[in-house]
Formats: sequence, structure tokens, C-alpha cells
Amino acid sequence: MAKRTAGYTSKGIGSITSLAAFLNEFDDVSLIRPLSSQPHAVLGWGLKPTSLLARRYAKRHNLPYIGLEDGFLRSLGLGVAGYQPQSMVVDYTGIYYDASRPSDIENWLNTATFSPEELSRAEHCMALLRQHRLSKYNHAPDHAPTHANAQVLVVDQTAGDASIEYGGASAASFSLMLEHALTHHPDAQVLVKIHPDVIAGKKQGHLTKALNHPRCKVMSANINPWALFDQVEDVYVVTSQLGFEALMAGKRVHCFGLPFYAGWGLTHDRLHCPRRVQKRTLADVFAAAYLRYTRYANPYTGQPATLEDTIHLIADQKRQQERLRGEWQACGFSSWKRRFIGNFLGPAANVRYEKELPAHVNETQRLLVWSSRIDDAFKTRHSDQMPHIWRMEDGFIRSVGLGVDLTQPLSLVIDRCGIYYDPRQPSELETLLNESTFSEDLIARAAQLRQRLVALKLSKYNVPGEADVALPDNQTVILVPGQVESDASIATGSPEVSTNSALLKAVRKAEPDAFIIYKAHPDVISGARIGKLDTDAKRLYDLDASHIDITALLEHVDAVHTMSSLTGFEALLRHRKVTTYGLPFYAGWGLTHDAMHCPRRTRTLSLDALVAGTLLLYPNYVDPASGQLCNAETVVSLLERAKLQQSRAQKPLLTWKQRIYRCYRNLLIGSH
Repeated sequence: MAKRTAGYTSKGIGSITSLAAFLNEFDDVSLIRPLSSQPHAVLGWGLKPTSLLARRYAKRHNLPYIGLEDGFLRSLGLGVAGYQPQSMVVDYTGIYYDASRPSDIENWLNTATFSPEELSRAEHCMALLRQHRLSKYNHAPDHAPTHANAQVLVVDQTAGDASIEYGGASAASFSLMLEHALTHHPDAQVLVKIHPDVIAGKKQGHLTKALNHPRCKVMSANINPWALFDQVEDVYVVTSQLGFEALMAGKRVHCFGLPFYAGWGLTHDRLHCPRRVQKRTLADVFAAAYLRYTRYANPYTGQPATLEDTIHLIADQKRQQERLRGEWQACGFSSWKRRFIGNFLGPAANVRYEKELPAHVNETQRLLVWSSRIDDAFKTRHSDQMPHIWRMEDGFIRSVGLGVDLTQPLSLVIDRCGIYYDPRQPSELETLLNESTFSEDLIARAAQLRQRLVALKLSKYNVPGEADVALPDNQTVILVPGQVESDASIATGSPEVSTNSALLKAVRKAEPDAFIIYKAHPDVISGARIGKLDTDAKRLYDLDASHIDITALLEHVDAVHTMSSLTGFEALLRHRKVTTYGLPFYAGWGLTHDAMHCPRRTRTLSLDALVAGTLLLYPNYVDPASGQLCNAETVVSLLERAKLQQSRAQKPLLTWKQRIYRCYRNLLIGSH
């Protein structure tokens, strides 16, 4: 069967990393060159000037022209800021903002039947968008000054916006719209949303005269539109997408042009389109626009996605960004960590690096410190600064390779209260697990993530090891994971059993007839950290599995006994019995057998609620290629790819730089 191809003339289209995922009906999508073979279809960016060459080529060669545009839920940030699209419109007939002729979306709304399942999905996705307050772009702060008497929002657009002309409107439409809003709401203050570039003089707008009107309050800052919807009942637009988002927010929408959502009985329309003859529900229009008309892909993995996947990814990016927005002073970080920690704070954070903590801090100052530095002596020395310190630490799905070998992390946690491994005081994770309401949608995501981690055999570091292990059939098999004995999680959370030797003695005493497997910590095996067993302890286990992949072991054992190792959490993911001798973050929620008790942990959690708090909500995730925030599901896909590449490559596990650093650490820094 011959390959089906599509060509484009604009190099900007070729820069879209997920282009193949958006256009999977084609076997090849490439730039049209002077001597290249003729494609089966021609791609262009809607009706923008950059598409003129492509449209002419298609007409000259009698080929179908396919219009592309950013989707209605595009990304966290702007394209000019380096954010690839997470959605794309693909139209074989016209383009959604051209009301002068039909488009795929208009044809569907005129003739298509939407199934109950499709409409139910549309309602669910609209609820998610409302819940997470998502718009086309999502970089703007989600708060706005409150205006007590504001009932009306009027939305400007930049001059030259193609949707104005093709939507049957003109510059005069904006003046008419503002006058109509003022006349029909005589007692209201009118909020006028003007593009920031217009106020700055970089672009031309249409409603700058509102600056001098006594009843108009011009909003020129970057603001999430949902923060404006909170304050009004009526929204006036010409052709802006904000009008459709206002419909989702339950507002009355007045259109002075013909956007794709006008003419179906949902809006108060100044203009009429004779082709739009059906009355449609909001769910109908949403299903046509967001489910049928728009395609989705993850820009960090390059793989196709669903609308739900895209909502979760952008919502997670936005949540991480907003939580850490503002000024930061990062203290005491190595030059290696400085390369990436700013990415984990997000694009709305401004980070300044210092060698030491400042002597004096103000009320709003936020200091960032790597958590292992904060021991009792540090707390005493910096007692005045402690209320301002946020702790940073590796996340639970970290990398393919060890941190001690300078493998860059894919996840970190940033905690304002404490840190997850120290049960002596609350952490944000503990508070999340104690107090959060986990929605059905979040629990479903957690279940899918858990199942995927298990199926892909992923763990924290994903260090390769042997997979074959022979175990007895007639004994209870217990895995005892070794830990770095100087690890802060032992010092703070396992005061009674604090060495690997003591742990093995306690396990053998509790389970005298069990088959005990011991697996040393990778950092201890590498020689970088302390935790070797004493002579007596070496006689207490039946199998040394230090060379075996941890996920392979977890598939075969009956139980895990641990001080505070993350292996206990990974065992829970696989429904193994877990006994803790300390107080790791996953203990005390009714899922483990615990030697110690934390009175603050008062709630019984399901396994997937634990996963939701621990893996979906608590850490920050970053795509290492772009340096942009992402989410847990994306990182799992990146790790899956990295493990596959590692298994295929017949190369040394460590680079020469990592080998030199390991020797330096072992000889000069010492194993501590």
C-alpha cells in the first residue's frame, strides 16, 4: 500500500514536535521542496498570511488544503515563550474562525448526532476545565482585583486578528459592543479586558478609549479569564474564545461577530449566519469543538493524547507553577543542582542563588534549602530563618540512574512545612494525605499510574539488575531492603532500629521460619555511602539479592520489612504486605503493619488515595529536554523510553564524568 503523505511550505509547521502525532492519518509529513514529490494533501496555518503559499500550491496542483490551528486548550505558556502546542485543530473544509464559509465544526453542528457517551464525556471534560480553571493559555495568575459593582466584562482583541474579519466583524464592532454594554447596564461598572501588549504600545487594540470612561475599569494585566468571570454575569465579545469559556462558566454571552460557538442558540448574537440552522446545547458544541475537531498530543513524549490527558497535564503544570510563583532565594546549592532546580520552581518563579542563608529575612521572603542540610545544629544556628525555609528533596520517581552519580532528577519535592521522611513534624505530604478530598477522577488517575508503574517495572532510580531469582515455594519470602545508614529518614524516622544489621536481626526474630532476602542499597554497593552489614547480620538472611532488579524481587516476594525505605511504598503498589520499623511517609494510614505510631496520622487511606497524594499532588516534575514542568504520567513515559534505550545500548552504565566523580566522592568526600 502506497504511503499517504502531506506537505507544508511554512517551516514553522515543521517545528511542531508532535506534528506526526497530530496528523496520524499520514505516513509522512514533510516540507515541500522544489524537486520533492507531490504530496497527497497540503497543510497550512488556517487562513494566516503564512499559509498563502500553501493554499496557492494546493490550488495549482488540485490538492486538498488542510487548515491547521492551535487548539482551544493549547498549553501552559505562550508559543513565543517556547511552549509547544498540546492541541491542534485539523480542518479539511475551512477553519473554525471563518464564518464566511463552512468548516468541519460547522458541518458537524449542522448535521451530526452526538451519542449519549460523547455528550457525557463532554460534560465531564467541561467540569474538569471549570474545576481547574483552564483557558487556551494558562500562564497568567489566577486572581484579579475585585470590583464590587462589576457585572459586565467586555473583551477587546488585537488589531489584525484574523478571526475579526473572517468572523464578519470590523474595528467598528468593538465600539458598538462597548456602547451597547454601557447602555444596557447603566448602573454597572464595566470591566474591559485589553491585551497587555496594547497598553504597552506594542500592538494596536480597539477599546483604548475605555481608559477615560468613568464607568469602565480597564484590566490590562495578564489575568486568568476565570478570575474575571467570577465577578460578572454578562460577557461581551466580538469573536474571542473567551466567550465560549464564559459559556462554560455559566455566563450570558453577547457576540458582536460570528465565532464558532455563535448562531446555535447559546449566545445573544448581533450577526446572523444563515447556514447555522440548528439549535445546539453547550455539550453539543463542546463535543464538536473539543472532542471531534481538536486533536491532542503530549509535547514532551511526542505521543498522541486524549483531551482528559491534556487537561490533567496542563492543570498539573498550572498548579505547580502557581504554588511556587514569586521570588526565591536558593541557599547552599552546588553548581550541579543550580543547573536544574530553577526549572522545578517553574516559569513564574524568580530565583536568586546564594552560598549561605541571609542574616536577616523579611516577612514574605522564601528561602530554599536542600533538606539533608537541615539537621538539629542547622536549626539552632538558623532559628530566625527557619519559618521562611522551604525544603527540597528528590521525588519518588526520580531517574534512570543514581543521584550520587549526578543523574539529573525528573522529580523533586518542595515542602514549606517539613519533609516527607521526617515524621517529627508535619510535612505537606502528611497534610495532603490527612486532609485532601480525593476526587473520583484523581483516584482513577492514581490507579492507572500505579498499574502502569507496576507493568513497566519502574522504581525510584531504575538501576538495571538481573531479573532471574529462584525462591522456595514452601516458605514465606520476605525482602529486607538495605538503606544508607546516614540517611536522614533513619535519623529522624527510625530511632529504635537504625542500622541494616539491626533491621535484619529484628526481622529474623519476628519471622524465624521465613526465607529472607537482603538487597543492599545501590549507593552502599557503589561505595559512596555507609550501610554495610556486620558479620553476625550476614548470617541472618538466606539470599543476597543486591545484584537483582528491585522490581523483579517485588514481583516474587510475599512481604517487605523495612525501616523507612521507599521500597516499602513500591511494595504496596504491588499489593505486598509491608512491615515498617520506623515511620516512613506511607506508614500510619492503615496500609502497613507498623512498629511505631504517629498520632497526627488519623485517617485510613485507600492505596490509590496514597498514590494520588504521594505521586500526583506532592512532587514537582520536569521534562529534562525542555526544562518545563510536566506531570507524573509524562515522567513515567520518559522513563519508559529511557529504560528501553538503556536496554538496547551496549555501553557502560556510567559515563566517564560519572566515574571520575564517584572516585572523587569516595576518596575525598568520604562515605557519609
